[in-house]
Amino acid sequence: MSFVSPLFLWYFMPAVLIAVLVCPRTWRNGIIAVGSLLFYTIGAGAFVFLLLGCMVVNFLAGPLLAPDPFDINGARRRKILIAVVSLDVTVLLIWKYAGFATQQIAAVAHWFGGSVPVASLVVPIGISFYTFHHISYVVDIYRGERQALRNPVSFAAYIAMFPQLVAGPIVRYREIADQLPQLRSHRLDDLAAGFPRFALGLCKKTIIADSLSPLVEACFKVPPDQMTFATAWLGAIGYTLQLFFDFSGYSDMAIGLGRMLGFRLPENFARPYSSVTITEFWRRWHMSLSRWFRDYVYIPLGGNRNGAAHTYRNLCIVFVLTGFWHGAQWTFLVWGCYHGALLVIERRFGLDLDPAVRWKRYLRRALTMLLVVFGWVFFRSPDLGHALSMIGHMLIPDFDGLGAGVEEAFTNQRLVLLLAALAVFLLPAHPVTGPLLESSRSKPATALRIGVMTVGLLYAAILIATGTFSPFLYYQF
Repeated sequence: MSFVSPLFLWYFMPAVLIAVLVCPRTWRNGIIAVGSLLFYTIGAGAFVFLLLGCMVVNFLAGPLLAPDPFDINGARRRKILIAVVSLDVTVLLIWKYAGFATQQIAAVAHWFGGSVPVASLVVPIGISFYTFHHISYVVDIYRGERQALRNPVSFAAYIAMFPQLVAGPIVRYREIADQLPQLRSHRLDDLAAGFPRFALGLCKKTIIADSLSPLVEACFKVPPDQMTFATAWLGAIGYTLQLFFDFSGYSDMAIGLGRMLGFRLPENFARPYSSVTITEFWRRWHMSLSRWFRDYVYIPLGGNRNGAAHTYRNLCIVFVLTGFWHGAQWTFLVWGCYHGALLVIERRFGLDLDPAVRWKRYLRRALTMLLVVFGWVFFRSPDLGHALSMIGHMLIPDFDGLGAGVEEAFTNQRLVLLLAALAVFLLPAHPVTGPLLESSRSKPATALRIGVMTVGLLYAAILIATGTFSPFLYYQF
């Protein structure tokens, strides 16, 4: 079930919010847990049992991982942690990567005249996200940063919470543990603060991202031998904008929903396209993923504590994993390695520092955006050959214009929306629109709230009613 489907917007979400609003506050976690499992079952079917199985294992392991004052059972706790994390990772590897791995094995076997069957598994929606939530839960308990949950309902509310279950933000246990006790009292205030944020995300998704989707699809469908300079750049820039408004729109909707339910979920975007360096870009893009890899991979590997060589190695490991986390394709691995290499280059030559001179900042910002756009071509392309061909056409100007299929998709409406969306490249780094809309009482914020919840929400509702919405891009991850 998608956040932009009529079933969710007109039935499921109102039912859950009304139940949380009118029922005793001690029922909140139970309502969220039951509603979230129903939400997941509607979208994933029988895969809900895989989610439930992982939840049972991690919940039962939690109390066994808690350190005692003298850590007498440290070795036993370490073994339990390794076993549980290994199980979580194995489930992810099997369901998400078994098909890719067997394809590579089959290709090698074919070279030697043999044959190997290729596994064909349907990837359960949200598996990458709830696996990371489980790992965060057991690791934070093992480190003694938070207490294990003894109430299975509260645990289910955290893991299966429908605003963040399918596509994040990735909520580390330490960020939400103190919110799980059902002490919420200002329910109407939370509803009033969260709904404009949800509406902003809905407008981003339906009005901009979904409108650009057919244009981007048409550009990336052009065969490499028919690709042109104009088509390649239009597709790359269009996808850069589509992905941002789609994913940041989802995050705004998730954060707004969480706030309406009484939770403050972590921010996931902070004007990433205003970044001056790639290092800054990763502090602003999908921030919950960056924080997760920092806390559970980069720092345990040693971070930047053991010299430059180890720091570069750790960065490369993190971004190889970041690439493959997004999907079992070589394009994602290349995209991850590309960003890892850019981060290493910035650190090696001191380019990760924000230049003080204004004109240098403008140049660095333009260069950073250019590098990000090239990276998104790998991220979106169906295979490496297509990505390299498209980048080649972006680097070699020609005067062939757009193909017939692209011209047909490039309507006047999409041209206007594309030009409007391009403003995101020019906006200052602060303030970030989502938090401003949610909490600020300034006149600009009030005017924005009114505009989003009247004109924007009405237009979004019309688009949804006509069935022009599409699935969120990050649902596939």
